[in-house]
Amino acid sequence: MLHLLRARRPSVSCLRRRFFSALAAGGTPHPPRSGVVFGFGDNSHGAVGQPAPAADVYVPTPVPSLLPSVASVAAGHYHSLAVSAAGEVWAWGRNDEGQLGRGLHAPRNTWSNPEQVRGLENVQVRAVSASGVVSAAIGCDGSLWVWGRSKRGQLGLGKDIVEAAVPSRVEAVACHDVVKVSFGWGHAMTLTKDGGLFGWGYSETGRLGEMGQSTQIPSPQEYIDKSGDKYSSSMLEAVEKMVAEKIQSEDNMPIIWEPSLVREATDLEVSDVSCGLDHSLILFSNGTVLSGGDNTYGQLGRMSGLSKFLPVDISYNPFSVSASAGHSLALCHVSTKSTANVETGVLSWGWNCSSQLGRPGQEDTPGLVDYLLSENPVSAAAGRVHSIVLMSNGEVWAWGSGRNGRLGLGSSMDEAEPCLMDYLEGLDGIQVAAGMDHNLILVE
Repeated sequence: MLHLLRARRPSVSCLRRRFFSALAAGGTPHPPRSGVVFGFGDNSHGAVGQPAPAADVYVPTPVPSLLPSVASVAAGHYHSLAVSAAGEVWAWGRNDEGQLGRGLHAPRNTWSNPEQVRGLENVQVRAVSASGVVSAAIGCDGSLWVWGRSKRGQLGLGKDIVEAAVPSRVEAVACHDVVKVSFGWGHAMTLTKDGGLFGWGYSETGRLGEMGQSTQIPSPQEYIDKSGDKYSSSMLEAVEKMVAEKIQSEDNMPIIWEPSLVREATDLEVSDVSCGLDHSLILFSNGTVLSGGDNTYGQLGRMSGLSKFLPVDISYNPFSVSASAGHSLALCHVSTKSTANVETGVLSWGWNCSSQLGRPGQEDTPGLVDYLLSENPVSAAAGRVHSIVLMSNGEVWAWGSGRNGRLGLGSSMDEAEPCLMDYLEGLDGIQVAAGMDHNLILVE
């Protein structure tokens, strides 16, 4: 019965339509409002913010000990970040690489406690981002700061610099006004105010475009062939094995140690960028989307072939993109009405082992999630095998794998179609963020 209630469309009385025009225009570094952070999903590393022994959190739960005036959040693979209304950065979750900014020797039983990041006291931060091993902050002055440890060059601090115990400024983009930074497993990209795009880190399989490409590029079918049917019940374990094998094989890694211009993005103004595990999405202001990198699961939006950056065939006008382990999402305008009455939708493509695409049909080309066509989505985030979307009325919907409670629906069941997160009824969401297996929601 609860499942039926969640899947049902909300009543007209609760549809308080408030379209975020700034997001629809291409996104802003953080929402203009502040609120309280809720978390749910896998808490084995403390990323949800609940003290041990809470390993999984099945419904959205306030993060304790965190200030109630948070302006922005970000979910790394296994840790979380928040920016206060005063521009301070707080972190909690996994700290094996020092990504919490509190030193490598912080006791593990304290990881789930949000603490202010040390070393940013003189920086007013407006946005944050994270990978599995690195955290980043963007200052109100457009500066980019990073900390953590990455042998793949994700820090972007210079050749062979693999560790930053305290936040360090990325000098290679010091002359630019950074507005967004996105991290994959081993690579990173940053967007500047003038629409420029820089990339760095592990460059194999074309995830950074032409730069740093090696002569030997693994076949997109490599790990499919090893694991057999990509829809088998053991595919989650296969993905974990894939990641482990890739890490072990990186003795001779092609690495770009400092941010460098992405050549394929120099002729047009970039409006958004998102780095998945091994692939990247670039959105231009004219609505063109480029994808590049690994295409094992069709996450590039095309049949298997070259991994270099190529246009994605999209019939609508996208304004935001989100890439994850094996699937991709894009928010788009789906009508030609005036901007005052614009309708938006969600496009999905790629890996669909747990129904994270939220739709039937061909998987290696973008398709609309029909169930959300009348809901006006304004922000989307792709997790490892789940998806989460914020609507213009403040509601949050999720679908895909329910393992660890990552859908916030009170169970571990998978959901093939978007479900309303009714545990947030009466609350107004203003931002969503997805890690690998956990989520954060900023609620006003």
